[in-house]
Amino acid sequence: MATEGAVYQQTQRWLAAGCFEALVDDLCAVLRLAAGRKAEPTAAIIDSRTLRFTPESGERAGYDGGKRKKGSKIHMAVDTLGHLLALHVTPASAEDRSEVERLARTVQAVTDVTIELAWVDQGYTGERAANAAARHGIALKVVKLPEAKRGFILLPRRWVVERSFAWATRFRRLVKDYERYAETLAGLHVVAFACLMMKQAIAIAAGS
Repeated sequence: MATEGAVYQQTQRWLAAGCFEALVDDLCAVLRLAAGRKAEPTAAIIDSRTLRFTPESGERAGYDGGKRKKGSKIHMAVDTLGHLLALHVTPASAEDRSEVERLARTVQAVTDVTIELAWVDQGYTGERAANAAARHGIALKVVKLPEAKRGFILLPRRWVVERSFAWATRFRRLVKDYERYAETLAGLHVVAFACLMMKQAIAIAAGS
């Protein structure tokens, strides 16, 4: 138990120092260059995911009426290859459009203000979200569902961020909200993406 506590405390120190965020930023640039892209992206995809609450998440859990689920919401921006650009956690009751400005501000900070366009779903429709993104030089493009929806439909661009969320669910700690603090939940998502991106980088290096 003492060893587990030591690992947790060291992880918290690394998270507080931004070590994993820096690793993710560097890996994103490496993977983009390996894919024949520019190191800094010019477009992003934004979405959210609601994690079901557990007793550990306690009073900070909110209720997502759309998903009919109580818990925490992960707000995330990825590049067009699905690599993490920005992420933060709120109660599930938070509206997606109300979190656009925070994501846009973070995305521009980590990319040296290179993002010009962000694809979003219909939950981000309206002037409020559009103006929030525009204040940071980003134009939102809403990808709408076809009017005659029947069964599962793969939406252009939107599937990229959905795949990124699916990647995160490979980590059992991230399947539900098992954390007492929102900052820890966000940090562990960053750790997960660092692991995923490192694995991709190793595979590329091995194949070269």
